[in-house]
Amino acid sequence: MAEESDLEKTEPASPRRLEKAREEGNVARSRELTTLVMVGTAIGGLWFSAESLGGRIDAVLRHALRFERAVAFEPSRMLAGAGAMGFEVLVALIPFFAAMVIAAVAAPMMLGGWLFSGKAVSPRFSKLDPFAGVARMFSTQSLSELFKALAKSLLIGGAAYYVIAGNLDAVSALLDLPVRAALQQAVSLVGRNCALIAASLVVVAMIDVPYQLWTYYRKLRMSREDLRQEHKESEGDPHIKAQIRRQQQAVARRRMMSEVPKADIVVTNPTHFAVALKYVDGDMRAPRVVAKGTDLVALRIREIAAEHKVAILEAPPLTRALYRHTRLGDEIPAGLYTAVAEVLAWVYQLKRWKSEGGEAPRTPTDLPIPEALEYSVKAA
Repeated sequence: MAEESDLEKTEPASPRRLEKAREEGNVARSRELTTLVMVGTAIGGLWFSAESLGGRIDAVLRHALRFERAVAFEPSRMLAGAGAMGFEVLVALIPFFAAMVIAAVAAPMMLGGWLFSGKAVSPRFSKLDPFAGVARMFSTQSLSELFKALAKSLLIGGAAYYVIAGNLDAVSALLDLPVRAALQQAVSLVGRNCALIAASLVVVAMIDVPYQLWTYYRKLRMSREDLRQEHKESEGDPHIKAQIRRQQQAVARRRMMSEVPKADIVVTNPTHFAVALKYVDGDMRAPRVVAKGTDLVALRIREIAAEHKVAILEAPPLTRALYRHTRLGDEIPAGLYTAVAEVLAWVYQLKRWKSEGGEAPRTPTDLPIPEALEYSVKAA
């Protein structure tokens, strides 16, 4: 039971989930809001352009209904006149069509914002599955869309019926009015009908927009396991990260071990710590740590040093101080200059003794370690 409840999608969608859905073209949309904007734009466009549009159409109709004798005998002139009149009507309607195009583009952006995704238009052959199509037809979403369509039809149809039924006498009276007065009265009736239909669409949109948002976020809800998996993917799998870290450490260790044969001296604890030092006169301000390690790494440093005949010196206080207070590639601390200088001097004497013979150099002991470094070593 605990596992089942853990897998239930009870958690709100994470920002990453929402961004991924947006990249796939999945955003909240409301057809009713788009319809409202389109209808409102159409009514507003016709309302504000009625005078100029009516004047142009009136001029076109006057020209079209005018009889010319020459046209009756030359059909080509009739076709040319029809084309010219059609062009004039088209020019008159261009502002209206432009407003409708802008409304069609801007309406979806009011809810989901601007979005262009190639994934949304890419072909999906799964949509061709007839069984999936039948399942979608009888899904909860399809039933809700059917209910919305019926409710919208009843609401808009009721509004239209209310306007027409309440103005039947006015419609009948249009037959007795002069043409201009009848035209004005008809436009007034149509305008009131359109306004009432637009008002009903406002009600539909106010209901549909919250519903679409609720449905959208509900579909993107996540289970606790989804959140854990997403966090693991964003932060990286700890097992993979540990493996990468081990590989990096192994590469760094191999690179470090390759520097041991070039070292001048390896100081040891004698078994728990090992630090390799190198100094090139003129190229370095002070000796540098080229390798260091503890336990098995320290053992391997000593083995490589012995294989390549690098001098090894047991100096526990100095080794601990170097290990604790330096990083790989660092110069030694200024407080250890004297101790390391004695060690390097011993190394140079040892090389001379091996090549020239004579009295063996004395192995340095009681190397001077500053109190601050020695204290911190003991404290560590």
